[in-house]
Amino acid sequence: MAYNLRKVRMGDLLVNGGVITTEQLENALRSKGNRRLGEYLVDEGMASEDAIARALSTQLGYDIVDLQNVVIDESIIKLVPQNILERYKVIPFEFAVDNMNVIRVAMANPTDLAAIDDISLVTNLQVEPVIATVRSIMMALDKYVGQSEVNSALEEYAKEKESLMAEQEDMYSEDVNNSPIVQLVKTLIEQAVRQRSSDIHIEPMERQVRIRYRIDGALYEKGTYSIRLLPAMVARIKIIGGMDIAEKRKPQDGRITQVVDRQEFDIRVSILPTVYGEKIVMRLTSKNALTKEKSQLGFKPKDLAKFDHILQNPHGIILVTGPTGSGKSTTLYTALSELNGEDVNIITVEDPVEANIDGINQVQTNNKADLTFASALRSILRQDPDIIMIGEIRDQETASIAVQASITGHLVVSTLHTNSAASTITRLADMGIEPYLIADATVGIIAQRLVRRLCPACKTPKKANAEELELLVQPPGTDLTVYEPCGCAQCDGTGFKGRIGVYEIMEVTQPLKTIISKGSDAEVIKEKALEEGMNTLRMSATEYVLEGITSVNEMIKVSFDS
Repeated sequence: MAYNLRKVRMGDLLVNGGVITTEQLENALRSKGNRRLGEYLVDEGMASEDAIARALSTQLGYDIVDLQNVVIDESIIKLVPQNILERYKVIPFEFAVDNMNVIRVAMANPTDLAAIDDISLVTNLQVEPVIATVRSIMMALDKYVGQSEVNSALEEYAKEKESLMAEQEDMYSEDVNNSPIVQLVKTLIEQAVRQRSSDIHIEPMERQVRIRYRIDGALYEKGTYSIRLLPAMVARIKIIGGMDIAEKRKPQDGRITQVVDRQEFDIRVSILPTVYGEKIVMRLTSKNALTKEKSQLGFKPKDLAKFDHILQNPHGIILVTGPTGSGKSTTLYTALSELNGEDVNIITVEDPVEANIDGINQVQTNNKADLTFASALRSILRQDPDIIMIGEIRDQETASIAVQASITGHLVVSTLHTNSAASTITRLADMGIEPYLIADATVGIIAQRLVRRLCPACKTPKKANAEELELLVQPPGTDLTVYEPCGCAQCDGTGFKGRIGVYEIMEVTQPLKTIISKGSDAEVIKEKALEEGMNTLRMSATEYVLEGITSVNEMIKVSFDS
């Protein structure tokens, strides 16, 4: 069916494509306010960006492009002013193969005639719309034009600073709401979100400020700026993070909330004085990223069955263990969401509360007000709870109350920093909890790590050598193919895209309880758990290597001590 773009509406195309119903379209047009129709449908969960793109492509007969697989010549992008690109969320990416008078433009809404007319006017070229998702376009804009305007403004700003007399150079006392600095901080956060970063590091060095993003657990340098910009950047972040702008000698913590691409992010800020100035680390958390479906965590079917069985216990302690950044909070929140119902009273005590969940009573510790984990727990026990979540068991007092609570009929879930499931038992004993109480209270322990997934578009096959075969517990001489990272446009040259959980789930059965109550060491507990079918972290990671999901090096990183 051929459509006349002058008469067609995007909503009609989506109805004809089966993405939404006529009734949903009418409701959306009534309720969307100033938002674009596509944005409203995605925000309300009525359609995905990919489904909208596919429907528009089918209905209009236009191509779809994934801009992450395209290298765009900067001379093509410069044909259209940046303000037009950002206003309409479009990006020109190539000329038509057989006609240099036709420019192909990636658009989320190819029926946006105002955008097509404006681009045609400024380029004096004919526009051929190509469909892309909003996310794909925003990431491309970030990559090619996001920083250029900010950088030129920052250069001017830095030059102004250099022209000041020495005694006037304290940028803290100036108006730090100066537009280039505001724009820089905003852009840093937006780019970090779009590149799937978990942390932003702003690090002062002798002559420059280095910006690094932690993506899939590894740090990547993303830019450097003049050291003269540091005080203004720090001041801006202190203002929006609710910190003391005048205090430069002590560490400070703050919190920022920022909306990026219509999604709210909670940003925890830590500022630490170093020899060259204050270093800033910002940890990014999406409000809805911590509550995932169980199926998204990466549990194998056998592990998922164990996880479900452990969660069915009416009382006892369930512990999730692992180092910082191993996904413990995500697993805990997923478990709580699973248990959350109108017939249970769930109370958490956290430092800090990382995500808000409807229907759960969440308490944030406050040491200044003497609201510690231990004191909060004592009060919580008088609140008739069914399930208690403790952010982290840090000391003997908290551990003791948690054990008592579990024995008196409550389900307690918490985290602990240990290397394996078995060593968690001995850690509790080291904290002064009697072995017979640990055995009585504990119902399940989940040790976990995160491994980076190899980019499916560029992972490279190779024959496993003798050392790798030994690591993978394969017979010498086995003809085995493993995969290594390579790097392409899709994964930004890193060779990896996303992470997946590796789990060691120890269900505390009656035979294990007997061993634990005798005060046995971690090795004896581990042997018994293996006998009962537990997979160690090394065994779980090995399966991912054999399936081509991750590399041998990633497996070694997460299970070095196994």
